[in-house]
Amino acid sequence: MEKGTEGYRFLDVGGTFVKIPGEPPVPVNSAGSREEIAAGLKRAIGPLQNLKGIGVAIPGPFNYHEGTFLMEHKFAAVYGENFAVLAGIPAGIPVRYMHDVTSALEGSLRMLDLRGNVALATLGTGLGFCMALDGKVRYAPDGSPAHEIWNLPRNGGILEDFVSARAIRNAYAARTGITTVSALDIAQRANLGDENAMEAYLQIGATLGESIAELLEDMEVKTLLMGGQISKSLKLMDRPLRNALEGVQIIPAPDGAVFEGLKTQF
Repeated sequence: MEKGTEGYRFLDVGGTFVKIPGEPPVPVNSAGSREEIAAGLKRAIGPLQNLKGIGVAIPGPFNYHEGTFLMEHKFAAVYGENFAVLAGIPAGIPVRYMHDVTSALEGSLRMLDLRGNVALATLGTGLGFCMALDGKVRYAPDGSPAHEIWNLPRNGGILEDFVSARAIRNAYAARTGITTVSALDIAQRANLGDENAMEAYLQIGATLGESIAELLEDMEVKTLLMGGQISKSLKLMDRPLRNALEGVQIIPAPDGAVFEGLKTQF
């Protein structure tokens, strides 16, 4: 049951920063040592006095029931360790964990008052995906999304290789030979009329649409939410995505959806 936000702390843990509602992001070095990671998490938690509970959104692999890190590509120095112990959270303060994508979908359903079958795709460093059927988010037994797509086979690799920030950089580099710009830089260039940049984003939109069209049709999903940093450039990939997903409403996920989702845990 939601009890409001007073006395509760909500964290969206990424590989570089921890986001906190209404506060500047707190740096955390997920590639750092155990001591560096612990220090970053403690700074993000802040003062422990009078805390009623802490909600943590974090990508997988992660044990969402036990609160332990299972990642090898980041946070490797704390693999197998408990988040609360590492962050110095006393046993008397309840901590609830959610996959960042399922948290965003739970929050979006509330904020937009969505019913029925809804999917959420998040584009950033990686590719996240989850679905809600009849208004209920679908979870795997470990608490992660039940319908992940990032590792679907694609052109000798996996889908995330072709739909992510690195995919945009690779697509742009293939056209221009330029390898030193970020996905955000490429979006800015596209908005200024750079045809190669526009084509890179159109390619990502087409690939995502083609890859999930059958799944959305089979599950009778009529609304697709787009989240993540890359999705802020949705207009650049909108046309091929809509062409591939005819009849599906495509809308941005609302800001703050991750934190709204975390509230459902208390």
